[in-house]
Amino acid sequence: MSKTIVEQVMAAHLVSGELVSGAEVALKIDHTLTQDATGTLAYLEFEAMGVPRAVPEVAVSYVDHNLLQTDFRNADDHRFLRTMAARYGLYFSPPGNGISHQVHLERFSAPGKTLLGSDSHTPTAGGAGMLAFGAGGLDVALALAGQPFYLIMPEILGVRLAGRFAPWVSAKDVILEVLRRLTVKGGRGKIIEYFGPALRFLSVPERAAIANMGAELGATTSIFPADAQTRKFLALQGREEDFRPLKAHGRPQYAQVLELDLASLEPLIACPSSPDKVVPVKKVSGTPVDQVLIGSCANSSFRDLMVVARTLKGRRLHPRVSLEINPGSLQVLENLALAGGLLPLLSAGARVMPPGCWGCIGMGQAPATGSVSVRTFPRNFPGRSGTKDDQVYLASPETAVAAAVFGEITDPRRLGDYPRIGAPRYFLVNGRSLVPPPPAGEKVEVIRGPNIVAFPQLSPLPDTWRGEVWLKVGDHVTTDDILPAGSQILPLRSNLPEISKYAFTRLDPEFPSRVQGRGEGAVIGGENYGQGSSREHAALAPRYLGVRVKLVKSFARIHLANLINFGILPLTFENPGDYDLLTQGQKLELPNIRQLLLDGADRLPFKVFGEKPWIQGVRVIRFKEKKVYEKEIWVRVDLSTRQRRMLALGGALNLAREG
Repeated sequence: MSKTIVEQVMAAHLVSGELVSGAEVALKIDHTLTQDATGTLAYLEFEAMGVPRAVPEVAVSYVDHNLLQTDFRNADDHRFLRTMAARYGLYFSPPGNGISHQVHLERFSAPGKTLLGSDSHTPTAGGAGMLAFGAGGLDVALALAGQPFYLIMPEILGVRLAGRFAPWVSAKDVILEVLRRLTVKGGRGKIIEYFGPALRFLSVPERAAIANMGAELGATTSIFPADAQTRKFLALQGREEDFRPLKAHGRPQYAQVLELDLASLEPLIACPSSPDKVVPVKKVSGTPVDQVLIGSCANSSFRDLMVVARTLKGRRLHPRVSLEINPGSLQVLENLALAGGLLPLLSAGARVMPPGCWGCIGMGQAPATGSVSVRTFPRNFPGRSGTKDDQVYLASPETAVAAAVFGEITDPRRLGDYPRIGAPRYFLVNGRSLVPPPPAGEKVEVIRGPNIVAFPQLSPLPDTWRGEVWLKVGDHVTTDDILPAGSQILPLRSNLPEISKYAFTRLDPEFPSRVQGRGEGAVIGGENYGQGSSREHAALAPRYLGVRVKLVKSFARIHLANLINFGILPLTFENPGDYDLLTQGQKLELPNIRQLLLDGADRLPFKVFGEKPWIQGVRVIRFKEKKVYEKEIWVRVDLSTRQRRMLALGGALNLAREG
């Protein structure tokens, strides 16, 4: 029988539901990962469930985001994460050991296993044949407690790769080309499965770079087969016993097939300020560059950094350019040094950072005002770098190092002969920095700093909801817009009252102070609302301030799940034109909402009140001699029975407590 890789792995992990597109399914989770920007809250949520020990086969707490220790808060949270891991049976990866996705690929990836991570780039592990999902921290906490991961069964989009790269073209150009064709909305409701004859030339790190940026398409996840390249990678890691072959059976039926000839690709670049604003490098060639950053979870492997090192050998950076290297792991850095790649970087004038995420989430490395930064990172949303009105371009390591040498965006083919990097025969394996959990039952004290605040109790949905439009936003609002990252805000990730003071401040600096203590309200949005990071603070902080309803044209997947987890009602316009009717300050009412929700209604009447007739045909009501205009619009609520019950109770933790 013909089956895709996705169908095979899902069938082996199916707890409930049917593998039919659009149906809710529940999957058993084999591995979990968290990173420190989301992990502190996830472990507070897990602790609140009263489960004595983590259930999955492998569970890892990584510290890779908040590496700056400008005061006690990050250091305190790292200690909290270390002691929580020991207390509940998780591995702990300390600061400096590397980025969660790179380290998990090296030390734990296993074809055919499922992975759930509280980071949107968790699908990186799809490069090694794992079915890996990014999710909010609460979903990961539930998986740690042994509960399945629920999702709506996506369509499966096949991408057939043929041909072989020309010199100075690499894996980053593959995913940039897919983004150019499909846009940041093109992967919504889809899993991307790669296949084709070109795979025999693509190493696991190259595949991982492609799978990583499937998140920028809005895809549920991405996956590659497990083949000879996968076996070779695992053998280099000293884990060949974890290999199992994994390929599609027969002639699998994909919802759509995208054909891509690697030989026809040329160097590409994503222009500010969206990953899908992709053009050939030659189209923007000559743009002056001040900063180049190479690394992040997308392009920080040994192969990526060795290409840069070999290119820089005997060269110096352009005097205007600041070049910083962010290795993906301590293992990558050690092997780079072993292969003679570190000295050329330093001799050229590059600065090599400890392994970690750094500038990708605005943790330092902010560019100068008005300058251009070329980065190998997965995202270039406005202001994400830490600099307002930034000009961040996304490119391959090859294009990035060319910009560093010439001081301007340049087709890397101008550099001359291409330094092809093959997999080494010997690889220095580093697992010594990972701290394994102590035996079950061993007494471990969890140490909490003063910045760690207990998880709040969330109220159930009222019978009839009344509120006000607190904010109206446009299309493609990101989680960075809803709750920014960066060195000032991320240290507050375990302190909900404090971090909530930054909710929506990029869009309305007065929002938190304007709505605090005013009951409950709604946010109105456009298309692809909540794209970007998996950080659940972007749902929880607004809920803490009183946001109970979000009415938009469409939601990004992970943010939608986070809203439901924290009891925020996610609604979409039945008629997208009704978006234009709503303005900040209008009064709203959802009559009998709790019962309608539990009864399975998929259409809801939404009453809107205002002091001015914003459309003809409205009903006029007199209230204390004041004219009030009432209009009823219809909204959609597309949720499973489980999600409806969760919303009625006020969120996933309340549902878990009820059983």
